[in-house]
Amino acid sequence: MIFKELDGGLSVIDNLKVAGAKEGKYGVAVIVSENSDASAVFTSNKIVAAPVIYTKKVVEKGKVSAVFVNSGNANCFTGNQGIEDCESLVELVSKELNIPKGEIAISSTGVIGRKMPLDVITGVASKVFSSLGNKPEDSLAAANAIMTTDKIPKQCALEVTLTNGEKVKIAGITKGSGMIAPNMGTMLSFIVTDGVMESKYINRALKKAANKSFNMIVVDGDESTNDTCLLMANKASGVNIVNDGEIDPNFQEALEYLCIDLAKKMVKDGEGASKVIEANIYGAKNIDEARLAAKAIVTSPLFKSAVFGGDPNWGRIVSAIGYSGADVSADTVTIAIANKQDEVDLVKDGEILAFEGTDNLLRAEKIMLGEEVIVNVDLNKGDGEATAWGCDLSYDYVKINAEYTT
Repeated sequence: MIFKELDGGLSVIDNLKVAGAKEGKYGVAVIVSENSDASAVFTSNKIVAAPVIYTKKVVEKGKVSAVFVNSGNANCFTGNQGIEDCESLVELVSKELNIPKGEIAISSTGVIGRKMPLDVITGVASKVFSSLGNKPEDSLAAANAIMTTDKIPKQCALEVTLTNGEKVKIAGITKGSGMIAPNMGTMLSFIVTDGVMESKYINRALKKAANKSFNMIVVDGDESTNDTCLLMANKASGVNIVNDGEIDPNFQEALEYLCIDLAKKMVKDGEGASKVIEANIYGAKNIDEARLAAKAIVTSPLFKSAVFGGDPNWGRIVSAIGYSGADVSADTVTIAIANKQDEVDLVKDGEILAFEGTDNLLRAEKIMLGEEVIVNVDLNKGDGEATAWGCDLSYDYVKINAEYTT
């Protein structure tokens, strides 16, 4: 194995301190990794939150030493006041930690269109500043602090053996449960490596990883105004990840694994979710069409509802890939439903195999009752492949979002 999983989240990274605290629905997490090279990807929503506007300017310089994150308020659609509130919080961090304001990123998640309760946030922040550390419980506290409707904290850490035999570590925390249809990175995700890597290479590696992970998940099809995924390299190991202008392929593979792991944890924790959907597309004309088809399946409200009800309604799959934008032919497509133990064809090269009373349909119905439903589709048009992940659409999703601001 070129990498192995570690326990402890962000605490596995040397020269890093982290903490988090929460009071009611308001939480604060702080990550300190001084003099880190950094880059980020953000939401493509045309309505963006104040912290996104602020942090974009910070990462343009390629250097981040601390990240301040709050939950409970998105600081979005708050006009000039929102930017001023970002500046106030950054100034607080700068004074408390003696870090230049230009090296402090900020992120928020919560309700849109409400003024930031600075008195509450700063009160919680004071507890965080006094508890910064590098223990597993510190990383877990930060992962908990940034949660909103999430039910579980999400973190991952890896040790990577590079192609030259040297080792680096990479770790991240993330949050996301609803309003998930990323077109950049994720809801909020913060990743740190102890390797040496300039910001331009960080950006390249992060975009590639995001396109295979965070950009391939859907909970409800709504894209957040606050999506931010930040990757920092703090150089603590002294090991170069880039050599002769090339990113070490083992590091890239590990970064993609970590991002996929965090992304899958989000869909598993999707609002009201009871099942995870994995959609694999094979035989597309190219990778872009494969991604379109895969995401269409996990986005379809009809198919997501069918998964919740345990109904192997392959017509909803065929409909979704048909409108996805990918090249699809009714007489060549193959559709199968699977889990880790079984796979059954519903349609094979355009021929329907799952009729009422057939063994194929009965096996598919059993598979659909499990907690993970895998959809395998071969378009037989080329060699493009892609995977997307999603979750079912349940009664609880409607209840959670009907009561979100109350």
